[in-house]
Amino acid sequence: MLHDAGPRGRMGKTRQLRRMDPGEVSMASSASSPRIAAASDRTGRLSRWLAREWIWAFVLLYGLFVGLPWLAPILMHLGWETPARWLYAFYSLFCHQLPQRSLFLFGLKPMYSLSEIRQVWPYEDPLQLRAFIGDPVFGYKVAWSDRMVSTYTSFWLAALLFALSGRRWRPLPWWALFLLTLPIALDGTSHLINDLLYGIGERGFRYDNAWLVALTGGRLPEWFYVGDALGSFNSWMRWISGVLFGLGAGGFSLPYVDRSFRELGETEA
Repeated sequence: MLHDAGPRGRMGKTRQLRRMDPGEVSMASSASSPRIAAASDRTGRLSRWLAREWIWAFVLLYGLFVGLPWLAPILMHLGWETPARWLYAFYSLFCHQLPQRSLFLFGLKPMYSLSEIRQVWPYEDPLQLRAFIGDPVFGYKVAWSDRMVSTYTSFWLAALLFALSGRRWRPLPWWALFLLTLPIALDGTSHLINDLLYGIGERGFRYDNAWLVALTGGRLPEWFYVGDALGSFNSWMRWISGVLFGLGAGGFSLPYVDRSFRELGETEA
């Protein structure tokens, strides 16, 4: 005797038949194929565009990153304190922002010594000292230090020159990168050791540079040897070492990045 499976049984069999119907599977695949093809075509076009124009996109976006620290003191000067403080907070992730090693805009001088800053901000602890942004008399500091300005800006300049050259550079050899990195490594490490031994203050072998006085016989003005003021030995070393490292890093890395983008474009061609 045959038994009727009932509505539920018939529905289950119907679902099985539907799942196994090759015609419907083919129709669903046909419907999704144009969307997949369109997405693949967009991906391919983006990859080919990046292979051709990535360096200009980098110059634009990285240039914005390099330029925004200069906007912070401008916003403070205009009275737009909230967005200015957002910029200071963001760039504090990349820089110590010590005021005696930073440039100031809209003030009496482009840089100030630590003793001058202490007249209005009597702190020596680095976390408290870095919080000094400036005031209407002193002006307002750029959102990162002079070394960071020189390093990041010179890397951007290397990228711009690489783009203008038609991306024809060969990468710098390892030994050239090492030589261009050596000044910032020596200068930065010696400042770090000085700060660890003597604190962030006007003392130590990288404050008075007595070793340089002995080496040069004291032939240069005292202000050149002592402190971090713009034009002093310490200032020149931060600017020069930053520029050398930024150009060296760009000259070494950018051709390798370009090679990767070219290979990506050839894969998507």
